[in-house]
Amino acid sequence: MNGASAGRFIRRENIHRGHYREGFSLLEMMMVIAVILIVASISAPIYMTAVVRARQAVLRDDLLTLRSLIDRFTLDNRRAPARLEELVEGGYVGRIPTEPFAGSDETWQVQQEDAPLSPKQSRPGIIDVHSGSEQVSLEGTPYSSW
Repeated sequence: MNGASAGRFIRRENIHRGHYREGFSLLEMMMVIAVILIVASISAPIYMTAVVRARQAVLRDDLLTLRSLIDRFTLDNRRAPARLEELVEGGYVGRIPTEPFAGSDETWQVQQEDAPLSPKQSRPGIIDVHSGSEQVSLEGTPYSSW
């Protein structure tokens, strides 16, 4: 091969790229943002509903646990606990669960007995527990039996 023919095989960059701009156009960017906003507006309510249902499930499990522990305490000690802290002191539970809607363990509402179960019990004890949060109303729902 001579020197003149070797130049045909050398690839040269096109230096005249001024007419073609790299990147995205404003229309393409607006389309992407519109699609993202549509997806976000559809998924946000679904996410919030899932959060509320998860809190309801935790509340249901906590109420069932507390009620079974109150029953177990009552059977073991032949008296109902006077306060929820007796369940912790007696070793029935490590700590009082946090109420998921209020975020506190102080909002549980307890239902007291009408009269003490035994003569050695000085005052009526707890027979039931409910959520004290104002954010959740379980009355009149399928969950009102919690």
